[in-house]
Amino acid sequence: MTRTPFGITRAGIHVERITLHNAAIRASVLTYGATLQSLYLSGLDRSLTLGSQDLAGYESGAFGYFGTIVGPVANRIGGATTLFRGRRLDFEANDAGVNHLHGGSTGLGGKVWQVAAATDTRLLLTCTAADGEGGLPGNRRFEAEYTLGDGPELTLSLRARSDTATLVNLCNHSYWNLSDNPTFDGHTLQVAARAYLPTDATALPTGEIRPVDGTPLDFRALRVLKPADVFDTNLCLAEARRPLTPAATLTAPDGLAMTLETTEPGLQLYDARHMPVLGAEGLDGRPCGPRCGIALEAQGWPDAPNRPGFPSVELEAGETSDQVTRFHFSHP
Repeated sequence: MTRTPFGITRAGIHVERITLHNAAIRASVLTYGATLQSLYLSGLDRSLTLGSQDLAGYESGAFGYFGTIVGPVANRIGGATTLFRGRRLDFEANDAGVNHLHGGSTGLGGKVWQVAAATDTRLLLTCTAADGEGGLPGNRRFEAEYTLGDGPELTLSLRARSDTATLVNLCNHSYWNLSDNPTFDGHTLQVAARAYLPTDATALPTGEIRPVDGTPLDFRALRVLKPADVFDTNLCLAEARRPLTPAATLTAPDGLAMTLETTEPGLQLYDARHMPVLGAEGLDGRPCGPRCGIALEAQGWPDAPNRPGFPSVELEAGETSDQVTRFHFSHP
C-alpha cells in the first residue's frame, strides 16, 4: 500500500491517493469522493476504469463523477423534492434545472473522505453529513471500504448510518472500458434484468416498470454493444436489496471480462455521452470522449422517494444501510 499526495482542493483541503495491490491487481483510490481512480491487472499497461490524472479533472473538469461514490441519494429525485414522513424535503435542482442528481453540490462525490484504515489489500474511508445538509434529515456517517481478494477481484462495501430517519442510496460511478479502443463499442454485455424503467425527456423514470422483452435494453443474453445503443436507464435486477448476486458481465473484444455482483436492486447504464467531442485526456494519456466508457451503477432505483412502488431507500434512525458490489476480472 502506498499513500501519495494528489493535490489540494479549491477549499484548501489536501487529497491523497492510496494504492492497494496484490499479485493480480493494483487499484488506486482517492480520498476526494472516495474515487476509484484506476485499476490495473497484472501484465496490462492500461487502466480498466477511466479517470483523471489530476485533481482538477475531477473537481472542475470533464471527469466529475468518474469513479466517485455518489449520494447521499444517487441518481435523480423528480422535481428536486419529495414528501418524507409528512415533511416536504427540497433539494438542489442541479439536473436540467428540474431534478436533483447525485446529491448536488454537497454530494459525497465532492467531499474529501478520511482514511480510517489502510493495508496493502484494504482501505476504509469515512465522511459525514450534518442534519439538513443537502436537504436531508439526520447527522449521517458514511463508509466506503475497498478490499482486494486473493486474485483479480475488488469488493466495495458502502455503509451509512443516521441518528434520524433519512434517505440513502449510494453507488460507485466508475466508467469501464476493458479494451484499448477509444469507446466501449465492440464489448459484449449481459445483465440479469427482466425489466427496466422508461424515462421522460429529463431521464427521470415515468413510474412504469416495463419488461425488457423486444427492446434494446434486453441484455439477458450476451450481445455486442454498438453505436446505436444509447442509454441512461435503470435495469431492474430485483425488487429489494438481496444477498450478493451476479448481475452483469462486460467483455472486451479480446475476451477480457468483468463480472459484477451486487446486493442492489438496480443497475443504471450510462454511455458517457456528455464527454467533450474532442476528448479529455485521461489516464495513460488516452483521450476520453463520448462513449469512452460505460457506467454500470449498482444502486437503488432512481426517484424511489417519489415512487411508493419502487424499492425503498429509507433508512431508520440507528440502523445501518449496508450494500456490497464486487468486480471480478478474468482473462480468456
